[in-house]
Amino acid sequence: MSQVFIGLSGGVDSAVAALLLKQAGHRITAVFMKNWDEDDDTGHCPAEADLADARGVCELLDIDLQTVSFSAEYWNRVFSYFLDEYRAGRTPNPDITCNQEIKFRAFLDYALGKGADVIATGHYAQTGSNGTVRLLRGRDRNKDQTYFLHRLDQSQLGKSLFPIGHLEKSVVRDMATRAGFRNHDKKDSTGICFIGERKFSDFLARYLPRQPGEIRTLDDALIGEHQGLVFYTLGQRQGLGIGGKKDSPGAPWYVVEKDMKHNILRVAQGVDNPALYRRSLHASQLHWIAGQPPKMPLACAARIRYRQSDQPCRVSITAPDRALVEFEQPQRAITPGQSVVFYDGEVCLGGGIIDAAL
Repeated sequence: MSQVFIGLSGGVDSAVAALLLKQAGHRITAVFMKNWDEDDDTGHCPAEADLADARGVCELLDIDLQTVSFSAEYWNRVFSYFLDEYRAGRTPNPDITCNQEIKFRAFLDYALGKGADVIATGHYAQTGSNGTVRLLRGRDRNKDQTYFLHRLDQSQLGKSLFPIGHLEKSVVRDMATRAGFRNHDKKDSTGICFIGERKFSDFLARYLPRQPGEIRTLDDALIGEHQGLVFYTLGQRQGLGIGGKKDSPGAPWYVVEKDMKHNILRVAQGVDNPALYRRSLHASQLHWIAGQPPKMPLACAARIRYRQSDQPCRVSITAPDRALVEFEQPQRAITPGQSVVFYDGEVCLGGGIIDAAL
């Protein structure tokens, strides 16, 4: 059997992944990664509680646990990019970069250097092969995490196992309960990868200065003041601080544009306001899991956010490392900095970073 290094987060998913590997007879070493050194906004250090849960799983399974920090790698490869994107007025997805650069690069390199044959994680995804390694959706469509894994390459996927990818989340929790894991009912982690749940605007303000400016409607009426364009994203409703506007209906306001040149936040009323919808987008930094793009133009499905339903589209290469994505139906709040991810049935093909909605 293989020597497997599993990333053990303290959550129920990686705990059951370790259980399944143990039952299959693999030689297992668990690794707990702590890659952010600050406490949360309450002074509490959630990583310590997670580490305690990971230790409890290892004791029950009788496997060794190592702790490792990739803090420098996380700052240089993930968080610096995260801040640069916000400075540029975009909304990045750090979980995608974290998977690409930390969990499946820094951790993979560490594990292979320690004698591992492969690594494993608790992601809801699967792999297959047709001459190349294919990334396949997890069985639990509500938990499928291929959106966050779409930038992995052949060398990374070829050395990775996803032991729970064929299971529903409810089954995973049942297995954890039967195994006696104290984290069997632990809530799923949210927030920024390795940083966790925080009041986001306050956290971001530690690193990016507030630059207040005007909030204006699409017909240029001044209706409020924003705290800095970096703290808002397209389609956002909460946190705008806009009350009722005289001579306008009472529908909620939504962000529809960030004018970085003039430091103006543009808003419009109504969840289905036409200003929120576009039918096409430009994407760059294209990544294809197979190592090369499929035949173009490509008719496939795409997602522009996690857990979105598949959206039929047509992908055309417009320049080296750039693509035009045209959807059958208009898409709401296409957000620069986020990822568009392509699918052919169960197969995740890859994706790119959204540059602009058209």
